[in-house]
Amino acid sequence: MNQEELNNKLAEIKDKLIDIEQKANNRIYLLCEAENSYAVNKFLFEDVPLRFVITTGIDSDDCFEILYHYAYDQTGCMVTLKAFIRDREKPAIESITPFLPAAEWIEREIHDTLGIDFKNHPNLRRLILADDWPEGVYPLRKEVKR
Repeated sequence: MNQEELNNKLAEIKDKLIDIEQKANNRIYLLCEAENSYAVNKFLFEDVPLRFVITTGIDSDDCFEILYHYAYDQTGCMVTLKAFIRDREKPAIESITPFLPAAEWIEREIHDTLGIDFKNHPNLRRLILADDWPEGVYPLRKEVKR
């Protein structure tokens, strides 16, 4: 599949997206609400298929963003799904570990550092914070004093 065919394939899920941004030939951003992230991730991994690289979490001004990074090795294209979590009081998003077990540890890390609940994750126990780290304090949130 070439780049044009990849773009056409990604257009199949346009109804689950807020927008598709292509800032360079080899960089595509898909934007969606958190409630659509599971279906879009599953499509990217199983139907396109793209290679999962990593997930990152960001505390933005008005929401949390979970960015799922995928590679399309045939063309060297990177596809990033940006999922927006609007609820800052109880931030949650569906875990992708049921179909992508490799995401287990990075979801645990994001849970530790940002306090995002990954629903249906098989094991959200602490991964990187010390056992005596205070509950409810997430070091990568903007409100945490450094």
